[in-house]
Amino acid sequence: MAPGHRLRVLLVEDDDGDALLVQEMLEEVGTPVTLERMRTMAEALSGPVRADCVLLDLQLPDAVGLTGLGRLRRHAPSTAVVVLTGQRDELTGVAAVASGAQDYLVKDQVDGPLLIKALRYAWERKRAEEVGHELREQQLLARENARLERGLLPTPLLTDPGLTLATRYRPGRDGSQLGGDFYDAVELPDGTVQMMVGDVCGHGPDEAALGVALRIAWRSLVLAGLPTREVLATVQRVLVHERIEPIFATLCMVGIAADRSSLRMWLAGHPPPLLINGERGRLLPGDRLGVPLGVVDDAGWQPLEVALEPDWSLLLYTDGLFEGRVGAGDERLGHENMAALVLDILRADPGWRRNQGAVLDQLIGSVERLNRGRLDDDIAIALLSRGGR
Repeated sequence: MAPGHRLRVLLVEDDDGDALLVQEMLEEVGTPVTLERMRTMAEALSGPVRADCVLLDLQLPDAVGLTGLGRLRRHAPSTAVVVLTGQRDELTGVAAVASGAQDYLVKDQVDGPLLIKALRYAWERKRAEEVGHELREQQLLARENARLERGLLPTPLLTDPGLTLATRYRPGRDGSQLGGDFYDAVELPDGTVQMMVGDVCGHGPDEAALGVALRIAWRSLVLAGLPTREVLATVQRVLVHERIEPIFATLCMVGIAADRSSLRMWLAGHPPPLLINGERGRLLPGDRLGVPLGVVDDAGWQPLEVALEPDWSLLLYTDGLFEGRVGAGDERLGHENMAALVLDILRADPGWRRNQGAVLDQLIGSVERLNRGRLDDDIAIALLSRGGR
């Protein structure tokens, strides 16, 4: 018990003589205690129990035996209970503790020091029990989140030794471990590479679960060899059927040719990737931007063909990376300034291709410094490079 804490005790006892005896024993010890008395179980359960510990008689006018203990624990599950009774029955004592009481005392075998010790220990044990329960709940939640996170953070299926992929995923600052962003990359038997990044509108476990469903659906459809138009349309149907409420998702999908000399890009309400060649770079055009998934039932998305130089890099990202503030005002970074920031980072380190993960870490750190703190939104980034090692 913390020094100076005044123990609050609720005595549920119908016998005036026994109640007076309890009061005298507590006064005899001199420990700071606030004692409140109620005569019946109905009175004790008539409102919230505002006590650290309940001292409960098992022989009440409206509750005899362990029934009263059970009713009290259901009513105030976080409150410690010490049974105080005239019954010298060891089996009843064992049963009371097994039913949730922290201790069992016999009235004519108790003095002041023993009583206050039992009350203090009962309160501490209950607190430890509650902390342990919360810890177990947190561990269960962490395991559930970890399972979802493994779905959100896939192992890309790339076998081409000439390609290097670095990824980063960061949830927003709302305390959750998960968000609605997702990404994936798959190399097909013919050598083409399909890559995507997406963002489910919103944050939290529901959006994270939906992001997992969309990513797995995308990977399955791509591995099955479906045309991209059918892939996007089917992923949209999955979204519509799996979502709990009418939310949408944005998606950027890129198909890179087997000879790595060109790509095709589809945008469903998503910002375009940054194409990097050496120290130069440009955001790919967004003039064929289509609607997000889940907005229009019969939506269509048109591809954009882009030629690639021999040593290229492609940065896919979600909007959380560029929607942070710049300074103390309301100005946002924006994806064009974000692209310029990426190029500044690359120019400062000519050997950046040897550690692309460090580039992404530096990018996130720079954006957060501009934002003057952790970003509100989730972030998913994927940097794919060819050559130049």
